[in-house]
Amino acid sequence: MSDSTAVEETAPQRTPLYECHLEAGAKMVEFAGWEMPVRYGSEIDEHHAVRRAAGLFDVSHMGEIRVHGGGALDYLQRLTPNNVAKLQPGRAQYSALLTERGTYIDDLLVYQMAKDDYLVVVNASNIATDYAHMLSVPHPDCQIDNHSDRYALLALQGPKSLEILKRHTSTDLENLRYYHFENGQIDGKSCIISRTGYTGEIGMELYISPEDAPHLWRTLLASGADDGLLPAGLGARDTLRLEAGMSLYGHEIDDTTTPFEAGLQWTVKFAKGDYLGRSVLEEQKENGVDRQLIGFEIEGRGIARQGHRILVDDESVGQVTSGTWSPTLEKAIGTAYVPTAMATEGDPLTIEVRKRRLPARIVAMPFYKRD
Repeated sequence: MSDSTAVEETAPQRTPLYECHLEAGAKMVEFAGWEMPVRYGSEIDEHHAVRRAAGLFDVSHMGEIRVHGGGALDYLQRLTPNNVAKLQPGRAQYSALLTERGTYIDDLLVYQMAKDDYLVVVNASNIATDYAHMLSVPHPDCQIDNHSDRYALLALQGPKSLEILKRHTSTDLENLRYYHFENGQIDGKSCIISRTGYTGEIGMELYISPEDAPHLWRTLLASGADDGLLPAGLGARDTLRLEAGMSLYGHEIDDTTTPFEAGLQWTVKFAKGDYLGRSVLEEQKENGVDRQLIGFEIEGRGIARQGHRILVDDESVGQVTSGTWSPTLEKAIGTAYVPTAMATEGDPLTIEVRKRRLPARIVAMPFYKRD
């Protein structure tokens, strides 16, 4: 194998919007095997644009796996802890892939496209792992196909997002409820318009063919320029989702954490029947968990980051899963796992950041909730 071939095999993938990002002056970084924009100018400006007007994100690196056939519902009920039977065409559901230990392989969205036809949207870093896991679970009378290369995905988020998008579609966006979607058109291009997002703001996620994505990206940015719409990168996406108390795989959730530990027990349904990890989750519901995800605010200067230790009487009792400066709240915030007995709102914490010890206190999540 030549050196050039080895480089080609390990080079990060690029979304259909790569050239658009370069046009916009993006700083590109490697993320989950993809070359992605971390910012175009100021991450804080992009963050504020989403909170006050609108931001446009490229999230085409996400994975889409189609599950279809007469056995699709029974299969997804076995695969995920939420109740897929509650869906109907045009609705989506937040759920998970769990191990037999009740821990996360990934978190995901399940869309019911039609009777016996579902689209499962997974995190970019886990596409291959998730797909292999899904194939390993018995799936009689249904087919599982990785269709990730058939979709580009744009997220238009912020209080002015509906106003901007309405100029380009006849879909009734005002009556499109949260976690609902429609098959429509934007500027004459077929698109799944989904009332979902990862920022804590009103907004849509737009599933479109890769060849149509650059046109839609440029059209929306031009249309929303006077409204304050900005392209937004991974940096702003992370500060926005953390303010909104949304978990990120590899941080708040991973293969060592369960929904009950992560505060996501609302995704776990026991009345529907058996599924992977159910017995462990039943035990946790009955007896509680030893540790719990909490939110914290730093009191004073300093920012805690993932991996920093939580101390009580000089002993490590947990660690930070995410931490950042919140542009909206103008303070340092974060999440951490601590023993359940120590997870009381208002209680003080000490966080070890390099050689400093930062005082913090436990606060309710989400840190930010839109009006």
